[in-house]
Amino acid sequence: MAQSNGDHSSAAKPPPTPSPLRFSKFFQSNMRILVTGGAGFIGSHLVDKLMENEKNVIVADNYFTGSKDNLKKWIGHPRFELIRHDVTEPLLVEVDQIYHLACPASPIFYKYNPVKTIKTNVIGTLNMLGLAKRVGARILLTSTSEVYGDPLIHPQEESYWGNVNPIGVRSCYDEGKRVAETLMFDYHRQHGIEIRIARIFNTYGPRMNIDDGRVVSNFIAQALRVDGLIKLMEGENTGPINIGNPGEFTMIELAENVKELINPKVEIKMVENTPDDPRQRKPDISKARELLKWEPKIKLKDGLPLMEEDFRLRLGVPRNN
Repeated sequence: MAQSNGDHSSAAKPPPTPSPLRFSKFFQSNMRILVTGGAGFIGSHLVDKLMENEKNVIVADNYFTGSKDNLKKWIGHPRFELIRHDVTEPLLVEVDQIYHLACPASPIFYKYNPVKTIKTNVIGTLNMLGLAKRVGARILLTSTSEVYGDPLIHPQEESYWGNVNPIGVRSCYDEGKRVAETLMFDYHRQHGIEIRIARIFNTYGPRMNIDDGRVVSNFIAQALRVDGLIKLMEGENTGPINIGNPGEFTMIELAENVKELINPKVEIKMVENTPDDPRQRKPDISKARELLKWEPKIKLKDGLPLMEEDFRLRLGVPRNN
C-alpha cells in the first residue's frame, strides 16, 4: 500500500481492478500514459521524457495556454496521440497512468479567465479522477506552491496548511489547486484510487510562454523537473511532495542577472507588486531528497542562457556579438 505524506488515513478500499492488459508480460513496454496539459510548458517536457522512455503517450490539451508546436517532433509517431480536449468535459480513453497537468499556471492567464481556471482545477480534476476510477489507473496531480499562499513559515514543509486569501484575484488558482488536492485524497480514501501529488514551485526554461508574467524562477524545467514527477509516479509515496529549489534570490538579484546576460545598458524599473502575490517562498525538499532521491542541480546563472537562446529563437532576435 502506498505511503502517505502527512496526517492522512490509509485508503479504505483496494484500488479498482485495472485492465487485463496490465498483467501482460509486455505491460511495461506497452504502458499507456495520458498527459493532460501535455502541450504546455512543463507537460511537453514530460512528454519528451516519456516518449524517450518508449511509453505510449496520449496528450489531451485545449491549447488555452499550450501550443502544438511544443509537441511537433512527436506528431505522427506511432506511440503518440494528440487530442484537442478540454478536461472540464469527460474523456473516455483506456490508459494505465494519468499525469494531470492541465491548468493555466501563469497569473496573466488565470486572471484573464478566473472562472475557467477554477473549473479546470475542480471539474477537470473530478473528470480525471472519474477516469482513473473507471480504468484503474494511477493518477498524479501537479499541484503548486500556491497552496501555501503567502506563507507565514519558511521554508514550507508539506505539512504546512498555508495562508491563503479565499476571495482574492489569485484565489481561482490557489484555492482551485487546494480543492484538487482534497478531491485526490477523497477519491483515494473512498474509492482506493492510487494517487500521487507533486507541489511544484515556480519554474522557468525553454518553451515557457514569452509573456508569461511569472518571475523567472529557481530552476529549469527540462529533464530535471520531470524526473521528479516520474519518480513520484513510479514510487510508493502518495505525497504531497514539494518539487522546487530551496536556493533563494531577490528580484533585484534576478534582474541584475538578466540585465548582464541580455544587455548591460538596460535600465531596471521598479513597479508595484500584484495583489496577494507572496512576498517569499522557499520549499523544504527533504521529502523529495529522501523519498525520490531528487534535488535540483541547475543554478540560475546556468539556466538563464538556455532560456535566452530559446526566446531569441522564437522571437527571431539575433544575439549582438
